[in-house]
Amino acid sequence: MVEAVRPNRGGYLRPFGTAFFIRDYLAGRGTRYGVANIDPARGAPQVDIHAAYKDALHRAMAEDAAVRHEEEAARREDRRIDPDEIERWTAYYLDRVPLKLTRMRAHSFRTYFHHLKRLGWVEETGETEPSAFQDSYPPAPPRVFYRLTSAGRRAADHELSDPVKTIYQYPPEQRSPIKRKYVRPPAPRGYAKRRARKLARPTG
Repeated sequence: MVEAVRPNRGGYLRPFGTAFFIRDYLAGRGTRYGVANIDPARGAPQVDIHAAYKDALHRAMAEDAAVRHEEEAARREDRRIDPDEIERWTAYYLDRVPLKLTRMRAHSFRTYFHHLKRLGWVEETGETEPSAFQDSYPPAPPRVFYRLTSAGRRAADHELSDPVKTIYQYPPEQRSPIKRKYVRPPAPRGYAKRRARKLARPTG
């Protein structure tokens, strides 16, 4: 059953969890989500991680919409799925899916990232660089680089799926009435397109 991606009492149903993305991105596996890889030893500033996360969500939603569109069209027209049509519709949705549907606000991301710092999953590398504010602004705090720790690499999927619950170690029944939906760890990059190509192959 296809479930719409929309707010549901305090949260969005996302194609992959924030902590899963941060772990993989800081581990140098950004291409898994369609964004550039970074040097794991150097790390990245929070603002860059946030920007990459928003780009990855945007692309994942566009690809998912494109696959659903082509599957429905193929079923309606009684034909095989065309991977080229999926590529075309992916570009179409990338241009038209509003970024506000996939974004996490900067303050929310900083709060979330702080949970990962408390858990010891990320740490400062010691490298900083100046913030690129306009000349009319007063001096801004430097951009601090973060990297993944060994504890972050060892974190289990159930811990990554809900860092707040991992911090406070309370049972699921004590969770806030605001229900947030989390999904399983992300599928490998291009999984949706490979699935569509498999469906497009002759069966006989």
